[in-house]
Amino acid sequence: MSIAENILKVKQRIYDSCLKVGRNPDEVTIVAVTKTVPIEKIKEAINSGIKDIGENRVQELLEKRNSIENVKWHFVGHLQTNKVKYIVDFIHLIHSVDSLKLAIEIDKRAKKINRIIDILIEVNTSGEKTKYGVEPEKTIELVKQISENCEFLRIKGLMTVAAFLPDPEEVRPMFRLLRELKDEISNLNLKNVEMKHLSMGMSNDFEVAVEEGATIVRIGTAIFGPRN
Repeated sequence: MSIAENILKVKQRIYDSCLKVGRNPDEVTIVAVTKTVPIEKIKEAINSGIKDIGENRVQELLEKRNSIENVKWHFVGHLQTNKVKYIVDFIHLIHSVDSLKLAIEIDKRAKKINRIIDILIEVNTSGEKTKYGVEPEKTIELVKQISENCEFLRIKGLMTVAAFLPDPEEVRPMFRLLRELKDEISNLNLKNVEMKHLSMGMSNDFEVAVEEGATIVRIGTAIFGPRN
């Protein structure tokens, strides 16, 4: 199938999942994850209506940005503090803030160029040692610390990478946990915190994520096919 057909299929699956739980499909943004995907394939996706592109590595993001225009860039991978300076002037949303140290560095760089940066807090909902993210029970404390210490950051929601399991139903509790955390944080009415987004769900489990309230799904394989 072509990339255009794949995108249509993903949109249809999102529509069906929304229908199931009484949600509006317009609430769900597809971020096409383009790690290792060549420029021409990315342009094909953009020509088929994709407006949001997600990258895992700063180097790759910078290289691709030179050839691709008029998209919103999302950083979805683990961000090292020494790489922040390369993306603050243009990034649309950083999905993977999981420490006060990283938040302070982004804030410092944002202040220098007088630009507000939107971020999501990455939560490790699976408890896997190999995954990044703040522990669920420490999430609210981190949000409070960032709210108090980082004037140039706006926390727009939460992100998680669920466990990769054969049956997507098995990851539902992880998505539900993230949604419950989002609701809990919303009720605190913290400064510079607007729990607008849940970035959760990838090619193998995005339908369950949408049923549980995802507003952003990060799709790579289901759009571009298996990675090299």
